Amino acid sequence: MAGTTITGVGSGFDTQAIVKSLVDAERAPKQAQINTQSQKATTQLSSIGKIQAALDAFRGALTSMGTDNSFSGLTGTSSDEKVATMTANQGAANGSFALIVNQLAKPSKLSTTSYAGGQSTVVNATNKATTLTISQSGKNFDLSVPAGSTLQQVRDSINSQFGTAGLSANILTDSNGSRLILTSTNGGVGSDLTMSGNSGIDTGYKVVDVPQNAKYTIDNIPAESKTNNITDAVSGVSIKLLSLSPTVTPNDPNTDNPPRTAMTISVTTSTTALKSGVKGFVDTYNALLKAMNAETKVTKDAAGNSIAATLTGDSTMRTLQAAIRNEFNSLSGNGTLKSLAQFGVTTDQNTGALSIDSKQWDKAVLTNAADINSIFSGKTGLLARLTAATDAYAKPTTGILATRTTSLADSLKDLTAQQTDLDERLTTMQDALTRKYTAMDTLVAQLRQQSNSILGTLNAISNSKSNSN
Repeated sequence: MAGTTITGVGSGFDTQAIVKSLVDAERAPKQAQINTQSQKATTQLSSIGKIQAALDAFRGALTSMGTDNSFSGLTGTSSDEKVATMTANQGAANGSFALIVNQLAKPSKLSTTSYAGGQSTVVNATNKATTLTISQSGKNFDLSVPAGSTLQQVRDSINSQFGTAGLSANILTDSNGSRLILTSTNGGVGSDLTMSGNSGIDTGYKVVDVPQNAKYTIDNIPAESKTNNITDAVSGVSIKLLSLSPTVTPNDPNTDNPPRTAMTISVTTSTTALKSGVKGFVDTYNALLKAMNAETKVTKDAAGNSIAATLTGDSTMRTLQAAIRNEFNSLSGNGTLKSLAQFGVTTDQNTGALSIDSKQWDKAVLTNAADINSIFSGKTGLLARLTAATDAYAKPTTGILATRTTSLADSLKDLTAQQTDLDERLTTMQDALTRKYTAMDTLVAQLRQQSNSILGTLNAISNSKSNSN
């Protein structure tokens, strides 16, 4: 018949199909077990990984909220953000200050001579390495310049080797060629850069910018800084200087020290900023909850049948969710209001997601705004308690989720080994069966040949007798 393969020449049976059927029958139960366990371990590993990532993000946000003044309700403002910006941090308090920027901090900058061949110019034409020494504040940075090095390669080596030390190199190209521009990210008086060595690159270099300090006044008190980022002038306040304050007289011809107009930097209480901080916490928690629900919640299909998620009923997830909920239910702070619910933070009964009731919030914050910071902050505040409650689950190598991940990964390795053993055993079985059926087929063929021979002899004898009669 078309499509039928008869591999047993002697027997006429499809011995390959017979062997395959026997091997498949032997494989089926163990293969089904391996497939089921592998799929379960793989999906659980993926789900645990998603929750681990969500929990890490949640804890990272808690840490940030604990250090960035999210719940103080204080906000920093600048009357001229072209001149300076400011941020209120932990330790800040209400107040305003007059700021005048008379000079910006500037880093040291050097320029080599121009190389007519451009950035591909070979700067070390010798057959041995030379040295370019860059010095700053009493410290030397020695750069080896291998034989055949180009200007571009020197630039790349400076950035890769000394970038973390505050040195930065670039190449400036014009109609005369290319030159190496060396800059320091560490500014201020005394941070001058110099170049020396036997590379020749330092020969004829020029000082483009001499480093200088920022000079400013706060409430008419003069001060200086090596950088334009001021963090120690006003407690809890970070100021970033961007440009000089405008002169009192526009285009004042007095270029040395013209009178300049003061701007105002202020720290004020803002219920809007406070609500934004709480909303940030709510959104962060809801993101974690959404990730957990996706892996644990029972859903319905189109026919109304219940469909369990990968980790539905998982004891680890139940205890993690309970640990977090317990902290939300605990009171904290030293104010009149000690829970988020009293500020209008409500919980959805179906999803567990948090939201803010604006009317209740506005009423509560009107007289008890300071209580919010008390609820969240401190060693016994909600941020610290949630961090502590999730510690056992989130530790990178020894945490419950990490241990669970390791266990599942080990299970998958074991299942892979079982698959290999099964494949090898069945290959051996298939080879043995093939040999047996081949031998059987050969024997049948031999028997048929013998039968045909005997029948032929008998027929010959019978024909001989018939002819003699």
